Amino acid sequence: MVEGTIIEKQRYPSPNPAINLYLITYWSKGLKVKGYLAEPKEEGVYDGFLYLRGGIKNVGMVRIGRIIQFASEGFVVMAPFYRGNQGGDGNEDFAGHDRYDAFSAFKVLEEHEKVNPTRIHVFGFSRGGVMALLTAIQHPGICSLVTWGGVSDLSLTYVERNDLRRMLKRVIGGTPTKYPERYKWRTPLYELEMLEAPVLIIHGEKDKNVSINHAYRLEKRIKELGKEVESWYFPLYTHYFPPHVNRETVRRLTEWMKTREPHTKKLED
Repeated sequence: MVEGTIIEKQRYPSPNPAINLYLITYWSKGLKVKGYLAEPKEEGVYDGFLYLRGGIKNVGMVRIGRIIQFASEGFVVMAPFYRGNQGGDGNEDFAGHDRYDAFSAFKVLEEHEKVNPTRIHVFGFSRGGVMALLTAIQHPGICSLVTWGGVSDLSLTYVERNDLRRMLKRVIGGTPTKYPERYKWRTPLYELEMLEAPVLIIHGEKDKNVSINHAYRLEKRIKELGKEVESWYFPLYTHYFPPHVNRETVRRLTEWMKTREPHTKKLED
């Protein structure tokens, strides 16, 4: 059971005739996890794009249109559903052990015949922001990282989101006061010394789902460590951008990714 090995690959209807879409099952820590894999039909070697969704369970589930949107910009896109979803094994635990589903999805891209393994990017939306940061910390060879409306501090999420407290207590086992170490383990701000990839932060200043404070804390910490970070803040927008702004932001962020230089530093044993 090698991490990131594809067990099943089923062709799925693609809304774009230039993109092949598959529903795949892959190994992650002994579990069978599901996800989408989208790749341009045209022969060639492409950048890899790891898309890490937000939400939990059916809330924030990966949307095919979003995956195709990024694949259409010239990427092979891997989008895990995380454990316990859409028939996969196990149960997701909000940036706990389900982080390994993101790490193994990175391996799927690394082994893909159409992907340049030195040019794999990671993108996280909402809760996926934490997953993206944890993945880039685990795999320092990642070429770039984008967090859009991304969570960076799980304790802050507990404080700010009354409506999520019950779920967080159930999934994590209690409150940040009772189990500070469990929340700290899920908060990548404490491990950014290990981060090598350049970071782009995108956030709407009127975001009520994930407050702008998550972006500010992340940016501040990365700058304190002397690492590369760029921020695009949008004063008029919430967690969700209007369609035309969304499309333009996708175009800009994918261009930003493509201009990042690969780096090959790996974790030391």
